[in-house]
Parts: sequence; C-alpha cells; structure tokens
Amino acid sequence: MNVKDKVIVVTGGASGIGEAMCRRFAAEGAKGVVVSDYNGEGAVRVADEIGGLAVQADVGREEDIKKLVDMTIKKYGPIDLFCSNAGISATGGAEAPDALWQRCWDVHVMSHVFAARAVLPSMIERGGGYLLPTGSAGGLLTTLGAAPYAISKHAAVAFAEWLSITHAHQGIKVSCLCPLGVKSGMLSEETEGVGTLLMQTAVTPEVAADCVIKGLEKEEFLILTHPEVADFFRHKAGNYERWLRHMRREQAEYVLGEK
Repeated sequence: MNVKDKVIVVTGGASGIGEAMCRRFAAEGAKGVVVSDYNGEGAVRVADEIGGLAVQADVGREEDIKKLVDMTIKKYGPIDLFCSNAGISATGGAEAPDALWQRCWDVHVMSHVFAARAVLPSMIERGGGYLLPTGSAGGLLTTLGAAPYAISKHAAVAFAEWLSITHAHQGIKVSCLCPLGVKSGMLSEETEGVGTLLMQTAVTPEVAADCVIKGLEKEEFLILTHPEVADFFRHKAGNYERWLRHMRREQAEYVLGEK
C-alpha cells in the first residue's frame, strides 16, 4: 500500500509511535489522517499541526470505536487503513490486579476486535482495505516482568494473523507492527530494570514510522522496528528449551537484579 491519497485512522496518535505515524502519513500525502487518542488534548495538538481530524476515544469501548469510524467517514469518506495502535504499559505477574489484566485485554485485544467489526464490512463490500494492529516484540517473544502486557500482546498478534488468513480472499490486507524498544512515554531514559535492557537498542518513533511505511509498501505481515527480533523468533521456535534458559538468565539479571 502506498498511503498517498488514503484515508487513515491512527489510535494512540497523540504520542510515541502513533504520533510519528500520523505525521509521516500526512507528509506522504494521505487524503485524511484521523488522530485518535484517550488524551483528547494531545490528539487535537497533533491533528492541528498536520491538518488532520482529532477524535478522543477510549479504544477499549466499542461505542467509542464506532464513533471514531463514523466521524472519519463523515469527514473524509471510506477508511483505507485503520491503525489500531493504542497501548498501555503494565507490569506484574499472576498477582497483578484483575482490573489491570482486564484493561490490557480491552486495550490490546478487544480494541482490534472492535476495529475489525467496525470497518471490515464496508472494506469487504468495496473489495479492499488494510488493517494495521500494533502488537509487540513481546507478543512474539515475551516481556520480562510484565505478564498482563506480554499475554495480551500475544493475543493481539494471534488475532492479526487470523484476520490475515481469514479475509485475504476478500481483498483485506493485514500487517502487524511488532516494535521492540522505542523511545517514548512507555520507554524513556529513566526506565529501570527491563527498560534498561530495551533502551540499549531503542529507536525513535520516527524510525518506527519509517518501518511502517516500508512494511506497508511491501505489504508484509510482520513489521519489525528491529530486524533481530525475527532471528530471536526463529531461535525460539527452533529450540524452545534453549530459548527458555536464555530468558531465565535475562530474568535473573534484569528483573531480579542478580549479576
């Protein structure tokens, strides 16, 4: 897909990767860029700067996604590309509060379900459309010390895969953005523990947006900000026991602080 002259929606568009994607899509000549975020003021700021439309939305609420889609169509016409990018950070394991587990599920999984429900019928009727959910390298591998995040991101990747398989014959394209470390509000220089590990190779949101543009042009399913993640994924599949031993060592050093 070439994004020029396309109508594009980006959730989580007020900061980080989402903001960088909005700015890049506008620079590439998109017909309309809709900046959606839970942070309404942030969405307005970005939209005003790129000449787009700001829509405040909680992506974990289906009615908000429906409103977002309706407002986009009213302003620009049919949606060509829906980037379901909003995400939250969450640490802890099985002991994490139910509310945190549920919020991760709503934001990282159900938001993609709601988006698909809202845009697929019209895309299928037109014979084409593109979905770009944001998963995570943690959804391919894992995220140390952050079970609610890692598990919900695994589900996000799995749903994207299912959509790609199920709707390809109807002209639907699907890519899944799986970033590793990206310098943003969720990962900054002050991050400790696992964040220290990720910051060693972290890229800027602008680099991530460039990866998105290139991945969309090639219509690749996996869009990676760090090519080495593909190697890690292959190592995991090729020798699960060895990969688990390696991750246990990383857990000991970066979560438990054992040198």
